[in-house]
Amino acid sequence: MTEQTNTKIPAPLYAAAGAGDLAYEQLKKLPAVLTQLSDRAAASLKVYNEQAGTKAAELREKASTTDFVALRENAASVATSLAQLAQERAVSAYTFLVARGERVVGTGVVEAADVVNADIETTEQPAAVEAAVAEAKAVEAAPKPRKRAKPAVKPAE
Repeated sequence: MTEQTNTKIPAPLYAAAGAGDLAYEQLKKLPAVLTQLSDRAAASLKVYNEQAGTKAAELREKASTTDFVALRENAASVATSLAQLAQERAVSAYTFLVARGERVVGTGVVEAADVVNADIETTEQPAAVEAAVAEAKAVEAAPKPRKRAKPAVKPAE
């Protein structure tokens, strides 16, 4: 997984912001990509129509000579290794999205959160200060014990 940052914003929120930014960037490219794919599909369709008959005969021959048991076993081992590779890629992509989200969100949000937290602390602080001031006034208002007069010392005769 990713290392936690020192900010107060969780990494999944940064990942969501990074994913949104990446999606926006890719969507801007969509019209050009659609045009390009349409042109390639039309060209490929012409080529495949010409080769379809030959390819079908080759595939029929291959199907009759294939060892499906060995193919199934091989597919299972390949699937396991591909799953591990997919997991590694997912962790890498998540880390990338978190970093991108941190750039998108920027430190402005963290600074704003610090300001809000400081404001909350200062609004809570006067209540504690007022309580201390009221206590001090109560101590001052309480009657002070009277001092006893010292007995007069008689001069020695």
